[in-house]
Amino acid sequence: MDFLEQTVHGKTTTIRMILGIMKKDAGEITWNGKKVERKNVNFGYLPEERGIYPKTKIYEQLIYFAKLKGMTNSEADIEIKKWCEKLKVSEYLDMTAEKLSKGNQQKIQFIIAILHSPELIVLDEPFSGLDPVNTELLKSVILELVKSGKYIIMSSHQMSSIEEFCTDVLILNRGKTVLQGNLKEIKNTYPANRITLSAEENVDKYIKELDLEIINSKDNEYEIKIKSEEDGYKLFNLLGKNNIKVLKFEIKKPSLNDIFIEKVSGTIEK
Repeated sequence: MDFLEQTVHGKTTTIRMILGIMKKDAGEITWNGKKVERKNVNFGYLPEERGIYPKTKIYEQLIYFAKLKGMTNSEADIEIKKWCEKLKVSEYLDMTAEKLSKGNQQKIQFIIAILHSPELIVLDEPFSGLDPVNTELLKSVILELVKSGKYIIMSSHQMSSIEEFCTDVLILNRGKTVLQGNLKEIKNTYPANRITLSAEENVDKYIKELDLEIINSKDNEYEIKIKSEEDGYKLFNLLGKNNIKVLKFEIKKPSLNDIFIEKVSGTIEK
């Protein structure tokens, strides 16, 4: 398992209990059979709230946090330069944190979380405050960490990002688990309920001919509600018989966002 998603009320509290920041009332939290404590588990934590010092220079802060994790000055310097270059923040090392944008502050805080090469990395809303370019940059770094063998717990309200990354999910609602397990296996329990279609011409009449519902349409791109996969095959065959050039045709199961809404509010379009 590479990613675990927690969301709705209770997620940050759960993370804080896992890492020993808050005391738990009962139960045991272990990682590979070891109690999750600094002396047992090398972990890194990116909190949702910003935790860097506004009046202190970035390089000084990175050195300080690295030394708290047991790194020497020379070890820290090498890792700081490597990660700052990867995340494109090298130019800010001699600046105070308050002069950086929220997105760049977030990237600095991410570097603090991974600087000491932790085996377990906990990311709470890692893409908060990032523009699309920096979001993609951070995603590429996270994937690189996973490929290198790091285990990542990620909490986010951005279901599209979770669906892109996750192998396993946990959804919390008001502190209670409403869904957990392998994401692929969970989605396989749901029937296909929509089609995404792109064609070179308007195909409204063919969709209506099969009594299918158009959810969204723009510039001959459609999202269509279906009752079963058979509806999708019928539409595809009908378009082929009428020599319609189809650019994209995908029969889809509910998205994680749909499943989230079902589990939290009790409704889903099937």
